[in-house]
Amino acid sequence: MNPRADSVDGVLRRSAARTPDRTALTFEDRAWTYRELDDAVSRTAAWLQAKGAASGDRVAAYGTNSDAYLIAFLACARAGLVHVPINYALRGAELQYLLETAGARLVLVDPALAEASAPVCAALGIDDVVPLRGGEGSLLEAATDGPVPVFVDAADGSELVQLLFTSGTTSKPKGAMMSHHALVSEYVSCVIALDLATDDKPLVCMPLYHSAAMHVFMMPYLSIGASVTLLGAPVVPEILERVESERIGSLFLAPTVWVPLANHPDLETRDLSSLTKAQYGASIMPVTVLQRLRGRYPDLAFYNCFGQSEVAPLATVLRPEEHEERPASCGRPVFFVEARVVDAAGQDVPDGEPGEVLYRSPQLCDGYWNDPEASAEAFRDGWFHSGDLVTRDAEGFITVVDRIKDVINTGGILVASREVEDALYTHDAVAEVAVVGMPDERWIEAITAFVVRRDGVEVAPDELIAHVKGMLAPFKVPKQVEFIDELPRNQSGKLLKRELRARG
Repeated sequence: MNPRADSVDGVLRRSAARTPDRTALTFEDRAWTYRELDDAVSRTAAWLQAKGAASGDRVAAYGTNSDAYLIAFLACARAGLVHVPINYALRGAELQYLLETAGARLVLVDPALAEASAPVCAALGIDDVVPLRGGEGSLLEAATDGPVPVFVDAADGSELVQLLFTSGTTSKPKGAMMSHHALVSEYVSCVIALDLATDDKPLVCMPLYHSAAMHVFMMPYLSIGASVTLLGAPVVPEILERVESERIGSLFLAPTVWVPLANHPDLETRDLSSLTKAQYGASIMPVTVLQRLRGRYPDLAFYNCFGQSEVAPLATVLRPEEHEERPASCGRPVFFVEARVVDAAGQDVPDGEPGEVLYRSPQLCDGYWNDPEASAEAFRDGWFHSGDLVTRDAEGFITVVDRIKDVINTGGILVASREVEDALYTHDAVAEVAVVGMPDERWIEAITAFVVRRDGVEVAPDELIAHVKGMLAPFKVPKQVEFIDELPRNQSGKLLKRELRARG
């Protein structure tokens, strides 16, 4: 056994050694102490090995949130396997692309998704398809049955533990190769930057296949011995009920869930006084929406979490005491992250000037799975090139301007779509909005706003355009406004602007 081993499953093992009888996880009608959860991980790791999964094999997990899903990830880590989380909304060709790209040796599937996965696995010749839960032969059954084997740590922390596919908002997803060391380093950064505490009583309800829920909250909280409540999905009425009934103290939601929660009628009757920490991230929170939330809950500490899959994923945090002066900022780099802001030539830009943010960190992935060209493009001159256009002020606070690929070239002038979106959000009729550049013979790209109207509120496109004209320079004003019932998003709440551009 290596006395300096650094492994993801070791995080759980240490918590189990410190507080074996404390509740680690509650899901539906099941509660696991730290000892029980750690034993379940060891049983499941041995079960996976007995199925022929060998060190370095990729094991895909295709399921919604559950205790079985978490156990599967930790068991893969303990058995030396590479966990591949799959977005449970994917079907057909999209699902096949990820399984084929990863070279999955075994697929763990929720029973409710078995019908969707069966033809894809058959087409790829994947014979080992195992239910995550649901009775006989499932991973959950293996986790609770039989003796507890003894596992030793990996030789070091450099082995891959997860292929974390990027969200694919601008191109096909790429598999970020995450090592044990990278993820454990990121857990340390999360504990420090987000003031995570053992007695927080966190509620996790965003999808665990996404890096934010798993690696910014679930795993860092388990690393410090907290008692985590897990929900199958972020359903607003259930979230509010659980916060009240279980006296939840910490809650992370994507902005796409914070917004309807803030407007939900149950909010008037629920006691949320136990909630002291509120984190948001995974997509941009409109400044106007954030201000409404902070005004309604003045004693609730809000944390803005920003990053991307490749950095495991937390890169910067705006802390509660920093929101007043910089509500639009995503904060400063966390403990294990260094950042630069550079121009197209790779030179550092002056404070306040937009540029691409670069990262250097032990949290970073080892490149992209089977994609040396993309890896070489992203990792240059000792830094990771994020693709995010930001500004940084004299005190090091970073503000996101846009994804570089989402900046609109209108008439030869570059416009950040987020600036136009923030202006539209100030109109009372706008529930959600996304701004993209649509191909145009005259303007190169015509600024186009896709707007979801608030229920029961009527507004005309010309009215919204006139509203923005009073706030922005003429070249930033949308050329057209299209109303849409729902913006296209993935399950983590990230906006899929490429689908909007495809309408052009």
